[in-house]
Parts: sequence; C-alpha cells; structure tokens
Amino acid sequence: MDIFLQQILNGLVLGSIYALIALGYTMVYGIMGLINFAHGEVVMFGAMVTISVINALSGTGLPGPVLVLIGLLVAIVACMLLGFTVERIAYRPLRGKQRLAPLITAIGLSIVLQQVAILIWGRNYIPFPQILDHDVVSFFGASITKLQITIIVLCLVIMAGLLLMVERTKLGRAMRATSQNPAVAGLMGVNVNTIISATFVIGSGLGAVAGVMVATNYEQAHYYMGFMIGLKAFTAAVLGGIGNLGGAVAGGLLLGIIESLGAGYIGTLTGGFLGSNYQDIIAFMVLILVLIFRPSGLLGEKMADRA
Repeated sequence: MDIFLQQILNGLVLGSIYALIALGYTMVYGIMGLINFAHGEVVMFGAMVTISVINALSGTGLPGPVLVLIGLLVAIVACMLLGFTVERIAYRPLRGKQRLAPLITAIGLSIVLQQVAILIWGRNYIPFPQILDHDVVSFFGASITKLQITIIVLCLVIMAGLLLMVERTKLGRAMRATSQNPAVAGLMGVNVNTIISATFVIGSGLGAVAGVMVATNYEQAHYYMGFMIGLKAFTAAVLGGIGNLGGAVAGGLLLGIIESLGAGYIGTLTGGFLGSNYQDIIAFMVLILVLIFRPSGLLGEKMADRA
C-alpha cells in the first residue's frame, strides 16, 4: 500500500504537468483544428530561459524563490512572444491550405527550435540551481516534497483559472465562437486573427510555466526535453478528448497516474522482464488503445468538431 500511494503521488505531480501542457495543444486544436507539435519546444524554452535568468542574477543575493519567480516571469514573456511569432510566421500563411501542410510545418518547426536551443545553450544537460526547498513531507507512509506539492497546487489553480476565463470572460466567449465557426464569428465582430494569436500566446505562457515545473522537479533541462514530454501531453489531450479543456485536464492527470503505476509495477507484472525504464511505452500504449476503442477521447470533443 505504501508503494501504491507513493506511485499515486508521483502520478499526480507528473499528471499535473502533462495536463498543463495538454491545455496548450487542445486550445490550438479547438480554435484551428491544428496540432501544434512545436508546443513541446516552447516548454523547453521556458525551462532554459528561466535557468539562464537565475544564473545571471545569482550574484544579487536575492532569495531563491524570488529568483525563480523573476526567471519564470521572463520565461512567460519570452514564450508568449515565441508563440505569437510562430503563429504569425509559420501557421497563419497556411490557413485554408491542405491539412498536411500545417502538420509538416509543425514538425519542421519543432526541429528548428531544437537546433536554435543547441546554438544558444548547447547539447549538454543544464542543471537547475539548488535554490528551492526540497524538504520531504511524509504522507501515510509515502513521501512528497514541498516543491512537488507546490507544483500540484499551482497547476490546479492555473487550470481552474483558464477554465473560468474561457467560460466567463469576453475573450473566452470569442474563443468559443471562433472554435465553432470562424466565418460566422468574424461576421459577428470577432477579430479571428486576434483570437487565434491570443490562443497561441496563452498556450505558450502555460507551456513556459510547465517547463519551469519540469526543470525544478527533475533539477535539469535539456534541448530535447520538450519532445518526449510534448508527445505525452498530446497523448493526454487525446485521452481526455482533444478540443475539450476539461478533457485535457482529466487526461493529463489520468495519464500521469497510469504511467507512474506502470513504472512501479511493470517489473512485477512482467516477471522482471521489463523495468521501470520502459515506462515511456505505457503512454503510447494508452494512445493506441484510445485511438482504437474511443477515438474521440474519454470526454469527447466539445470545443472543436471541424476536424
């Protein structure tokens, strides 16, 4: 039971991050019917920029949490600008084109951003400065750090705030109108270009926060880190029902728990044939099963039905 509870806690931490990233995928898909495979690299840039800012300010004597907060704010702005630029330059000219063109562009853009990261930060792993509290809290025999508790709580608060924004604000209504029918939304006075750009900007800001969470939790960052975590977050979005914000949250949390439980018990279930290092295959096995038995995801499509 101690092991089971420990894996659940680990899964909640991982799933919260997946859910936060999955929201970026599902927002863009809900508005444009496009899978932005470069979103994982935005997450990576958020982590890298934060570490760079912290290292640059390390001699100022500021407390660790303040340094992280400053780095996070800079990363959010940088990633928002990156998301805006990506939409404006790479995706906007391809609207209305054959669906294969934006897909190939997204994959190519992902590779380009990885190479840009190599030019700036190199190929080696970059350690996250040891400036945060990693004290362990015991919970019914399992353990979780204060940092991980902060990650879970912050993710839930951000996700709840986003859902409220989409449901209760003028911007949210415009986003929902654009997702239903861009042409009609334009006739009703909605600036579709602005709404699409805002969607990319908001999703990129969430990606920056997620990137910092990944870097602080694993205490390192790497130019390739966004690729795998981006694919898993995409899997979470599909699992919950891509285009559905609530589904992205549910899918992320569920995938994190499934992956964590799989990592803890895969050795027992396979008689030692597979170890916890094979945990990555679990996410993609889930993706295959969902696509076979329920392609619309657990909660179906809510925000987008055009694709």
